[in-house]
Amino acid sequence: MSIFVPLLQHNMEERYITLGEFIIKNQNDFQYTSGELSRLMNSIRLAAKIVANKVNQAGLVDITGAFGKENIQGEQQQKLDVYANEVFIETLINREIVCGIGSEENDDFITVCGADGKNTNKYVVLMDPLDGSSNIDVNVSVGTIFSIYRRVSEVGTPVTQADFLQKGIHQVAAGYVIYGSSTMLVYTTGNGVNGFTLDPSLGTFFLSHPNMKIADDGAIYSINEGNFNQFEKGVKEYIAHCKDSKYSGRYIGSLVADVHRNMLKGGIYMYPGTVSKPNGKLRLLYECNPFAMIIEQAGGKATDGHQRILEIEPTELHQRVPIFCGSKNMVAKLESYL
Repeated sequence: MSIFVPLLQHNMEERYITLGEFIIKNQNDFQYTSGELSRLMNSIRLAAKIVANKVNQAGLVDITGAFGKENIQGEQQQKLDVYANEVFIETLINREIVCGIGSEENDDFITVCGADGKNTNKYVVLMDPLDGSSNIDVNVSVGTIFSIYRRVSEVGTPVTQADFLQKGIHQVAAGYVIYGSSTMLVYTTGNGVNGFTLDPSLGTFFLSHPNMKIADDGAIYSINEGNFNQFEKGVKEYIAHCKDSKYSGRYIGSLVADVHRNMLKGGIYMYPGTVSKPNGKLRLLYECNPFAMIIEQAGGKATDGHQRILEIEPTELHQRVPIFCGSKNMVAKLESYL
């Protein structure tokens, strides 16, 4: 017993690392060490817990269904879209740690200023506050996606569009939260990818998936084959290759859930352009760039079919691009068909 107990205590200490402890412990890995990023991540953590609690009440409270308005993309807003958007924006603004926020649910970016009209904070956040929200009515996993940049405009002045229209390679952090059978927060600051699972009894995120890696090869392909007739020839041929290789087709229709599964099991996620929508459906700044950073940090690959996602020069806030991401050998094979 005298030998077993200290060993058990040591393993418990190694195993139960909280998100807050992890952020502080690894702050020096971040090139702009100042404490601001820790405060920013803590705000995202808090907002995620609030949204997770509301998601888990779906069906018990009036939070499901359509809100009755369309967002800037012309998509029907769900009640949870609006709720999650408000929670993340208010949490970030109230803690006075960002100078600007861009959301998929807002027409334009939000300038955050102090009482004196100035803001000395250095970070802007871009986010999809609740991706896949239409799936909440049928109890399918949904998620939050976020991306963090350092501003390029002068500190102390209002943010400009240039602060948001930065290439993905300039992200200082990116992550997602998946609200499913458990709530997980996965993020990277450019030094690997780590996942944290929420213990609902304690309200604390614990490190559950350290140093996440995506397999070089996989046997899962994720695509909405309902659009098959509108895909370009190369995409159709790659899908045929997947079928000939006896890969499993797995498509949830919730971006966070589909990519998260492929991160853990190996696979490729595809949302190509179509005849009617040549630029695809997913947004570069809110969805593609953050996932591209995460996938690459986990050892995978992300492309629009012709160019690395992180190298694309943004031209507008709600810009759409095709995306193929996941296990690097599967993405490389796909590119050989295009």
